[in-house]
Amino acid sequence: MSTQQAAPQSEAARTRKAVGNILKGSAGNLVEWYDVYIYTAFSAYFASHFFSSKDPLQSNLEAMAVFAVTFLMRPIGSWFFGRYADRKGRKAALTVSVTMMSAGSFAIAILPTKEVIGVWALVLLILIRLIQGFSVGGEYGTSATYMSEAATAKRRGFFSSFQYVTLIGGQMLALLVLVILEQALGKEALGGWGWRIPFVIGGFAALVVLWLRRSMEETISAEQTAAATAPAAGEAQPGTLKLLFTKHWRSLLICIGVTLGGTVAFYTYTNFILSFMQNTSGIAKETSSQINFWALLIFMCLQPVYGMISDKVGRKPLLLWFGILGVLCTWPLLSALGGTTDPFVAFLLMMGGLLIVGGYTSINALVKAELFPSSIRALGVGLGYAIANSLFGGTVPLVGAALQKAGQVEVFFTYVTVAIGISLLVYIFALKNKKSTHLDEEQGSAFGSPRADDNSRADDQDPVSA
Repeated sequence: MSTQQAAPQSEAARTRKAVGNILKGSAGNLVEWYDVYIYTAFSAYFASHFFSSKDPLQSNLEAMAVFAVTFLMRPIGSWFFGRYADRKGRKAALTVSVTMMSAGSFAIAILPTKEVIGVWALVLLILIRLIQGFSVGGEYGTSATYMSEAATAKRRGFFSSFQYVTLIGGQMLALLVLVILEQALGKEALGGWGWRIPFVIGGFAALVVLWLRRSMEETISAEQTAAATAPAAGEAQPGTLKLLFTKHWRSLLICIGVTLGGTVAFYTYTNFILSFMQNTSGIAKETSSQINFWALLIFMCLQPVYGMISDKVGRKPLLLWFGILGVLCTWPLLSALGGTTDPFVAFLLMMGGLLIVGGYTSINALVKAELFPSSIRALGVGLGYAIANSLFGGTVPLVGAALQKAGQVEVFFTYVTVAIGISLLVYIFALKNKKSTHLDEEQGSAFGSPRADDNSRADDQDPVSA
């Protein structure tokens, strides 16, 4: 009897520990992505202080170009922090990342404008954003790895979905601050000095997270840390590009393919859509901000629901949901949105797109984490995501703004559809549902006992699962 009672108590203890660690890890994710998104949310109000153009569309294009440039730092950040996390620990890497993001937010909050220091204002803005891009490049892969490792085996989909709960929450918080400041200060004050307030908020919030992360539990073993400094003869060190490119290059390519269409769709329906409503649909800034906020609130709350579904049916069905409907519905949804001025219709169309994208966002971090063993997980997930995100996701606002200005917005619809279609091919042909993964072997199976043929695979072969 005592043995029978010990199991549920042990499971309850593991769940409590997982909840605590996930909350601490996700709080930092929330703040980091808030700091990322306040730039685009408030760009319409501060762009005139750093960019010379008097044309709102041109000014927005220049602001989005700076946003896109920061994504070039993400692969470098993912390499640095991924290596650091696989060698020194997830906690240490996440702490350094949020510290850098906090410093960047405070720096933008006090940054002199071009009226004061001329072109140096833009130069310093770009430099600060590059540092923040470097920081957030490390945050994604490390936090995705940490949340997947900290979760209990049977509820990995549910727990890991909180990465995008907080990622979306960061954007929603940025929009909430935007809506509040628009109502409280008005356009003139917000454009004059009020745009600095959200960056101050982000800086202080990051300091709070820095304090919380002190008590996070580490998820890598002491053996892995020791191997980073003294590897066995003939073995590549954990967290190195040599290990990634020699033994896990297939998983890296799959990680990039899984991300490509998802990141393009995500930035389309959560980021670019704000300026799309304003400049193509003709919906007022204040109204489009409110539409975006309420749609993202619902989208955020749905992430754990998708995650729980994946814990029952597997990861692949949700990815297929996103891929198939994304290919079929992107053009009609965006085309209809571009032709409406009705706020409620615009909300329904945006929500339709987000319901499709939820099949990717809720579980993509876990799918990628399952592709790699602990010794290379943070680097593999982070670098694979960063490459696709930098080349395709981060450029969505820039590509969209450029095509808007050229009057070729329909070409953008095609771009998004093709990107999703490429990832759909990866979901269909490169992933298998409920197959045993590295996480299963390290921390227990998510879908029952691993099959014998999965356990007998060679160490240099990556399991491809979903």
